[in-house]
Parts: sequence; C-alpha cells; structure tokens
Amino acid sequence: MNSAYRTVTIWFSWASISITIYLGLYLDTDILEFLSNDKSKITWIITFMFLIGVLASFLLAIKITSEFIEATNQNELAKQKGLMGLEKTNRKPRCVNEFYESLKIVAASNESPNIETLLEMEYANLGRRSHASEILGNLLITLGLIGTVTGLTLTLTGLTGSLDALGQDQDLLLAGLRKAMSGMGTAFYTTLLGAVLGGVLLRIFALITEYGLGSLHDYIVKTCMVHLSADFKPTVERDVRFLNVEIDALSEKVAGLKDAFTDSKDSINEFQKAIRELHKSTGDDEHGTFTLRETLRMQKYYRVLLRQELTLMNKLNRSWWHKFKDSLASKDQS
Repeated sequence: MNSAYRTVTIWFSWASISITIYLGLYLDTDILEFLSNDKSKITWIITFMFLIGVLASFLLAIKITSEFIEATNQNELAKQKGLMGLEKTNRKPRCVNEFYESLKIVAASNESPNIETLLEMEYANLGRRSHASEILGNLLITLGLIGTVTGLTLTLTGLTGSLDALGQDQDLLLAGLRKAMSGMGTAFYTTLLGAVLGGVLLRIFALITEYGLGSLHDYIVKTCMVHLSADFKPTVERDVRFLNVEIDALSEKVAGLKDAFTDSKDSINEFQKAIRELHKSTGDDEHGTFTLRETLRMQKYYRVLLRQELTLMNKLNRSWWHKFKDSLASKDQS
C-alpha cells in the first residue's frame, strides 16, 4: 500500500465496516421505525451529529492524503536539489509547502531550525480538527446517557399514570403502559446509538486521522533529517549549493524568456508574411483579379447597391392602401 494513500484507504475500509454494523443494528432492532416514532428526537440529534462527524473526518482524511502526496513530491526534489531547490508541485498551496518555506527563511538567517516545533505549528489546525471528531464521539455518548435518563423519566411517568388508573379507567391504564414502554425504548435506543456511533465508530474515525497525521509528521521529519540536514549548518559548501540552485533557477528563467522571444518573433514574421500576401496582386487585371484595396472598394459598392435594391423591393411590396395614400399625397403636392 502506498504510504501517501494509506490514510484514505483505511478510512474507506472502516467506513465499509461501519455501514455493515449500522445495517446490522437496523435489521436486528428495527431502529429506523423507532427513529420515525421517537418523540424526544434525541436519536435524531445523535444520528445527525454522527453524520456531521463522519463528513468532517472524511474531508480531513482527503486533506491528509493530499498533504502526503505533496510531501512525497518534495522528498524527491530534496534528494536532487536540496532545501533551496524545493518548490510547490501543486497549484493549491499545502501546509508542507509553508513548512519548507519557513525552513528556507530560518536557514537563510544562519539559524538552526527546530523542525519538530515548526512542523507542529504548521499542522496544528489539522490536529485540532482530528481531535474535534474525538470530542464529538464523546458528546454522542453523553447524549445517549441523556436519552437514557429521558427514557426512564417517561417510563416512570407512564407507570405513575397506570397506577392512578388501575381499577378505574382501562383506556387510561393502557395509555400509561404504552407511554412507559415508549420511555423504555427511548432509553434503550439512545444508549445504543450513542455508544455504537460515538463510542466506537466515530472514535475510530478520529484515530485513523490521528494516525495519518502522525505518519505524515514522521515522513517530513525523516526527509529533513536525511536529505536536508546539511543545509541547516552555515558552511561554505552550503552557501555554494544555495548559489548553484539560484543560478540554475535563473538559467531556467532566461531559457524560458528566450523561448518566448523566439515564439514571438516567429509569430510576427508569419503575420507580416500574411499581410504581404493580402496586399500582393494575385494575377492580371485582364482576368478579373483585384488587389486587396480594390476588393474592399467593390464590396462597399455592392453593399450600397444591395441597400438600394432592398429599399426598392419594400416600396413595390407595400399594400394597396399605402400606395393609395402615396398617390393622394403626390396629387396634393402638385
């Protein structure tokens, strides 16, 4: 398994297992029917928060994978060009790019960087997001306990009503028993959902993202220690390497600029050639061929003739009423 895709692969594997577990709960306990009849709506809250936690964990796993891919690319560049030769290989900037840019600034100031601290600062936001998923799992467990208390309260209320109606009102007795059983169902299902969704499934999602962050952290530290450690010490050899990298980068820019000038020159030459072809006569006037200027003049003359022809056709195609009015107008003028 490629280390860059390990986190998202494990996440999808556990997601498949989670779906199997959830379907098992549904088939064995008919949990969907209870969700639709739950008056306390605590199970709805638990399910909704669980889905939010899964979505947040999935986005974090994708982010960690993209960071790992960029870290792998930077590792290959570090083997060839060293610290100053590192540059982002993706349009969208990553945290690993910001980390290496900070390393460049520290190395340029002839200071010894604290790699662990700098790396923790760059990835602190991702670490907080992973920890938030774990906290959300604990919150689901708490909501399950609250649902248990709520269900027991409903059960006691129903039993109290049943005892009051005992021997007096049969319908009221049955209603109290139904309420007590509904309260027991609320206590059971909320505890089950809170423990399984929050205490097991969501917590393992959080552990997967934390594992991914730890692996990414170790990979970047290894790259710095193996391939970039020589660039952290202020020596003459390091300064020469930095200068060579800057010269190579300048040479690449000059070569690109030279290619751009060459392309521009070729385009201008082609444009001039096309203009000369347009202004050059294509034959003798005896055979009816014209220059560009004469062709434009003839097209203008044709447009005038076409406009006059359209005006004449409009006059001829007018209705008898308009023709009659025009004839009366001409008589009055005469």
